[in-house]
Amino acid sequence: MSETSTSAINGAGGAALRDRTRLTFDLDVDICVVGAGLAGLTAALEAARLGASVAVLEGRHVGWNASGNNLGTVIPGYSLSLSELIERVGFEDARELWALSKEGCELIRANAREELMPGIAFSEGALEVSNVDAGDQLIRRLQMLSEDFETEVEGWQVERVRNELRTNRYFHGVHYPRAFQIDGRKYLHGLAALAKRAGARIFEDTPVVSIDSSGIRKRIVTPSARMRASHIVLAGNVHLGAPLKRLSETLLPVWRYAAVTAPLGEPLRHIVSFKGSVTDSGGIDHFRVVDGDRLMWANPETTWEAQPQRFAGSIQRRIATIFPELGRVEISEVFGGVTGETVHGMPQIGQLRKGLWVASGFGRQGLNTSAMAGQLIAHSILRGDERWRLFSPFELVWAGGATGRVAGYVVGLWGRGNSAAAGALARHRERARAQERLREARLAEANRQAAMRPLPSGRLPRMNRVAPAQPTEPVDQPAESEGA
Repeated sequence: MSETSTSAINGAGGAALRDRTRLTFDLDVDICVVGAGLAGLTAALEAARLGASVAVLEGRHVGWNASGNNLGTVIPGYSLSLSELIERVGFEDARELWALSKEGCELIRANAREELMPGIAFSEGALEVSNVDAGDQLIRRLQMLSEDFETEVEGWQVERVRNELRTNRYFHGVHYPRAFQIDGRKYLHGLAALAKRAGARIFEDTPVVSIDSSGIRKRIVTPSARMRASHIVLAGNVHLGAPLKRLSETLLPVWRYAAVTAPLGEPLRHIVSFKGSVTDSGGIDHFRVVDGDRLMWANPETTWEAQPQRFAGSIQRRIATIFPELGRVEISEVFGGVTGETVHGMPQIGQLRKGLWVASGFGRQGLNTSAMAGQLIAHSILRGDERWRLFSPFELVWAGGATGRVAGYVVGLWGRGNSAAAGALARHRERARAQERLREARLAEANRQAAMRPLPSGRLPRMNRVAPAQPTEPVDQPAESEGA
């Protein structure tokens, strides 16, 4: 889970869940989607809109995991940086992949705004702040995003960042004015309602027991029914279960936890005046203001499942570290979810074999990529869109099992420690430069005061005194006449 949702405290979607039932009868459809998260529901909605018969099978309930517990930030891009993406696939393919991520953003925008989902809490703008003073890197990145990847961005100097976020922990920033925020869970349940309206059928409490993907018509077995479909879309992330264990083992499960504070009133509005989402360049913190005066903050992560409430204290301490003026805030709710992260850092999107599709690996990718994956697969099945092949270089790679989890946790700790050390060094250098400027200013003021100070009466300034005559070489004088 790379983000977290206000819906955890608002109880969104309860009525919608009661309307859905489990599959208890045999069914034939064009497309079977396994997993009712953002990617699966988007695929179902897009396919149903294009006229296909669609059924969604969900082992628990809609949005129970990461898709329903996210910060709701929608911003283009992937977990891989642009330079890494270009190095991996080349400049032109990197441009195409980036354009797809922008399409994912616009798809969510269109669904959220045009369908007028109730309580979606739409707001504009996202800010990525640097933990270190990296002005030169900022300029290069802005040029690449704006000129080469046609993305609307703004560079914020240190003063502007600290005017919006009253902390000395952050330096420069990259502002995405067309990025936006939504209530993630309400959007997800709104998406399920749209899919049902378009003709898709959603079955909860219906885990998949087995899949036979051979032949033209695939066979899916559930505890109480059987299904046949021409295409199967696997959008179940790390919870695909025993029938697809080899696929789920290509993902490293990462649990991330978040909290929503109690109302903080005017102090929060004074300290955090930026209205959009904020992420730091180290990928450690992700936060934004919700409901006007509450802070929603995602920070700790583990590679094993834990009770979210145990992280309330660490989130409190983290908020106090970044914003000391807030002090120890009261936490109203703590929640979390698990995502699957890939070894190569990109989502898994494409066709495993004829009629068997995968859309997973969205850990650290954001909402845009999961929505884009659902749309891309639906359009590939029904319209022949072949752009999913852009993800072919990012193959399914085993994530290492239990050893991979330990390694992932250690690497995560190292990355956080390295980011913290770099940030501390940057702040130390900033303080040293400030102290040096202060010393220079004091010296200049002392010199100015010394020049203006009046001297004791009767004394002339040293520079105006007449220097005593220095001895010179004797000069021959003309001889006096004898008659003088």
